[in-house]
Amino acid sequence: MAEIIFQTKMDAIKFYNHLLMSLNDHFDNENILLIEDRHIVKIMEGVASEQFFTNVKNAFCEFITKIKRDDWFRDILTKQFYYEDPEEQQQIIEIIYSIQEGQREDLSVFFKHTKEGPNIRAAIDHVFQENVSFSFDSFVKFRLRSYLKHLTNYVEISIDEYKMEQEYQMFVQMLRDFLVGREPKFQVIHLLFDEEITFYNDQLEEIKRSELTKLIDRKLLVNHPVYVDSITIAPLLSIAPTTIFLYTKDAEAPLIRTINNIFEERVIIKPYELFWKNSAYSSENHA
Repeated sequence: MAEIIFQTKMDAIKFYNHLLMSLNDHFDNENILLIEDRHIVKIMEGVASEQFFTNVKNAFCEFITKIKRDDWFRDILTKQFYYEDPEEQQQIIEIIYSIQEGQREDLSVFFKHTKEGPNIRAAIDHVFQENVSFSFDSFVKFRLRSYLKHLTNYVEISIDEYKMEQEYQMFVQMLRDFLVGREPKFQVIHLLFDEEITFYNDQLEEIKRSELTKLIDRKLLVNHPVYVDSITIAPLLSIAPTTIFLYTKDAEAPLIRTINNIFEERVIIKPYELFWKNSAYSSENHA
């Protein structure tokens, strides 16, 4: 017999339901008992085959690394970092998910050499070696200390990323506000993203850097010198074009995403090669 004692009734119910779902009627589930008033999940001796306990251990591992993991993330956010708002917590947890799924390679590098899975499984195998009764919370406290520290590291890095994203959103909104009611100096601008970024007017004639510099509204650089890119963003904001044709090989590049976020529906992204076709066509018509 194995008996797992939980600190709360909710945890006992969560594990019981997860265990039944994981076993999926392959075994006699009548021998798995939930004793709600004592917060206990009991697995009776009559079904204690090797394969059965392998499935129980798998379910227990999933309960830790999927169900309880999210509870612990929220607990860490609340108690260690004082993020109590559920919406804020969820946004930070979404960042953690994206790191774990490899969507943020710049952040994933901090966790490349950390593999907690085998450690958790070894701890589970140890506690299930014989018929036992054990406290889940004691198991976590003494056997999963390094795992909880690992989760805390995820939370710390994700909070930093969350703060940066919040600052970025404030920055973007500030620049959108700057555009409101601003008269365009050019209706149409063509932007070519190559080794350098080149501006062109509606006739696909290059706008020289010296001319762009003269067009820049100095209030942008004085009020926001750290954030505003004087090569691209400042001229675009100062010109405030109605339409921006943006030619690029990589539509996901950070600067392009920033231009998209600031100018929104004004931006039309085009394939890089199309610029040269349009340029050649324009040259022929003006020859």
